[in-house]
Amino acid sequence: MSGSLGRAAAALLRWGRGAGGSGLRGPGARAAGSGAGGGSGSSEQLAALVKKNKVVVFLKGTPEQPQCGFSNAVVQILRLHGVRDYAAYNVLDDPELRQGIKDYSNWPTIPQVYLNGEFVGGCDILLQMHQNGDLVEELKKLGIRSVLLDEEKDQDSK
Repeated sequence: MSGSLGRAAAALLRWGRGAGGSGLRGPGARAAGSGAGGGSGSSEQLAALVKKNKVVVFLKGTPEQPQCGFSNAVVQILRLHGVRDYAAYNVLDDPELRQGIKDYSNWPTIPQVYLNGEFVGGCDILLQMHQNGDLVEELKKLGIRSVLLDEEKDQDSK
C-alpha cells in the first residue's frame, strides 16, 4: 500500500477497530468456499457466483481472517456499513478461481467486490465509494441500509 490510499485505508481500519458499540464486532460474512469444485474458474460458474448474492467478495483469506491488507480493508468497510449478509470466496484456496475471476472482470487484482451481480472494483474503489457516500447509496439500491446512517442520526441528535 502506498501514498494517500495506504494512509486512508490505515486510518479507516484504525477507526473501525476503535468504534466500540457500533455493531462492528461479531461474526463476519459467511465464507462461501471456492466454488463447486473442478473448473471453478469458468465464465459460466463465475457469472452464477457473482449473481448468487446481493454482495459478493472475492478475497485472499476469509472475512474472519483476511490474508492481505486490501482484503482486510474491504471486509472492514463492509462491517462499518453493517453489511453482514454477503458471499465471500477465498481465492487462495483455488488457483483456477483466482485467475478466473481476474479474467472474468478484466481486473488484475484481488479483492473484487460485486453488488447485485455487477463488478464494482477492488479495495481502492470501495474505499473511495465509502469516503464519498456512494457506497451508502449503492447499498440502498440493494435494500441494504448502512448502519452509518443510523450513527449519523445519533450524532445529530446529540
